[in-house]
Amino acid sequence: MKRLILLIIALLPLIAWAQYDLLSAKKGVVKGGYNFWIYTPEDYYYSQESTPLVLFLHGASLCGRNLNQVLRYGPLDAIKRGRDIPALVVAPQNPGGAWSPKKLCDVLDWVAENYPYDRQRVYVIGMSLGGYGTLDFVGTYPERVAAAMALCGGCTLRDQSKLGEAPLWIIHGTADKAISVRESQQVVNLMKAYGRDTRLRYDWPKGASHGALARYFYSSKTYEWLLAHSLADPTRSVNREFDITPTDLTNAYRDIQRRVEELEVELSNER
Repeated sequence: MKRLILLIIALLPLIAWAQYDLLSAKKGVVKGGYNFWIYTPEDYYYSQESTPLVLFLHGASLCGRNLNQVLRYGPLDAIKRGRDIPALVVAPQNPGGAWSPKKLCDVLDWVAENYPYDRQRVYVIGMSLGGYGTLDFVGTYPERVAAAMALCGGCTLRDQSKLGEAPLWIIHGTADKAISVRESQQVVNLMKAYGRDTRLRYDWPKGASHGALARYFYSSKTYEWLLAHSLADPTRSVNREFDITPTDLTNAYRDIQRRVEELEVELSNER
């Protein structure tokens, strides 16, 4: 019996680790909510409560009931191709329609109960429909977001008064034919008009198409910028030290350049 007890004690770390799969699909765990993927970084078992979390919101082309579609582009695809993202990555699938901020909160709450993370360091990044979802979420629950990056989207909130409370980087290409750059510019202009732009960064890459912004998911600087923020910072100031240049985006993944170019074509026809 003593040997059995010692064996169980020795195996406890392995038993605990077994619940944390490197990449795990979660279906039906949030009643009436989104199905999602969760990625755990290599040292997660040891870091847990100090691990940041990145929430990825996809675009319209990945909507549906096939969770594997969510792996086509974004942070999880970047990780699969070798990008190191030292965070939990949560990637829900939207079955259709606008992203629901409340349902996204439900996902984060479930994750917190089952995969402890640092609630002071939650980041949101989304593209196209996910860009809208990012701004809608940040504009609804700014107290839950350390920083966010919204790519080629807009905002559907009637009340956008909370936008500006969380550090935010809005990026939209001027040659976007799927979603006009004016959608993002309207958000920026409104934030400026009401003096809510002190925590705002924005860029309008000249000549960039809708799909071109998918490259941001593959740049290490994207995640460095996000992870530089924390709710523990009393000023909640936006980090302006990181610049993501066209060269950075081109060189982000030279070995998968063809795949990135294919994604640009696919995503340019998203809407």
